[in-house]
Amino acid sequence: MGILDLFALDGRCALVTGASRGIGRACALALAEAGADVAIASRSPQDLEPVAERIRELGRVAVAIPFDVMDLDAMPALVQQTTGALGGLDILVNNAGGSFPKPLLDTSARSFEKAFTFNVTTAFELTKASVPAMLERGGGSVVNISSAAGRKADRGFSAYGTAKAAMTHMSRITAMDLAPHIRVNAIAVGSVATDALATVLTDDLRSTMEANTPLRRLGTPEDIAAAVLYLSSPAGSYVTGKVLEVDGGIDHPTLALGLPDYEPRDDG
Repeated sequence: MGILDLFALDGRCALVTGASRGIGRACALALAEAGADVAIASRSPQDLEPVAERIRELGRVAVAIPFDVMDLDAMPALVQQTTGALGGLDILVNNAGGSFPKPLLDTSARSFEKAFTFNVTTAFELTKASVPAMLERGGGSVVNISSAAGRKADRGFSAYGTAKAAMTHMSRITAMDLAPHIRVNAIAVGSVATDALATVLTDDLRSTMEANTPLRRLGTPEDIAAAVLYLSSPAGSYVTGKVLEVDGGIDHPTLALGLPDYEPRDDG
């Protein structure tokens, strides 16, 4: 067996959330190109079918499942749809997540808890729902898409950064819970040029972010997909409970939001 054979996923079945665009789309296509059949889930059903069609063009089975990961009670049904269409489940990529930055005093308890649920609880519940299906096939791999925001301190990220920090540690702990048959790892993603970022990314902002990144460029969805493939395939079979930092080498925020200091009140 050659070294490249370790990255092959022939006969494997994968489920990717948030797969209609960006990092999720790139991950789904990478797994399919490596030989996996893939179920793709997203809240944007109109964007799922083009991804599914591309997977089929690669010669793999694809099933597009409109799904909102915030519907926690429906997680077992999502897994059942996946296994019913593909015949099993070996790989889970918990990609759906996100949150907008806000000043600390404008971050309500409700929005804080929503960020935690969207980024942590959803992955936790879908992982649990996937375990029986994976064990039926001898084991599997879970990859959680986290963020560099989970280890870097920056103003405005009290909800999102805290949630992603929790997600990375949850990955370590669930890896211990599910060893030796199911591996769990996370990827701490840096600044990636996705469609969502493109909507607010001016030339000046891009230049600033690139200048603050040691590798002097933004990441691409394919950079993250390549890491997902490694962690999902036999190439990563001796890796569990780890956080792979795919962030261009950053050790500080690449773009400050410019939020002002909170100043003491002057009552005269």
